[in-house]
Amino acid sequence: MIMVPAFFLGLLVGAFRSYRKQGSTLDMLQYGFAHGIAFFILGMFLSIAFDWQGWV
Repeated sequence: MIMVPAFFLGLLVGAFRSYRKQGSTLDMLQYGFAHGIAFFILGMFLSIAFDWQGWV
């Protein structure tokens, strides 16, 4: 459940980090998707852990 918002949060974080480093548009896309995928995987593990603990 947390995976999709985590992906978009990672997308924004990565794009912002690239923007602060004065990266090009393609740099922002690459940073955004890399962070988005990392946040998605973290969100997936958190969802599994929450379900396993019975919190969801």
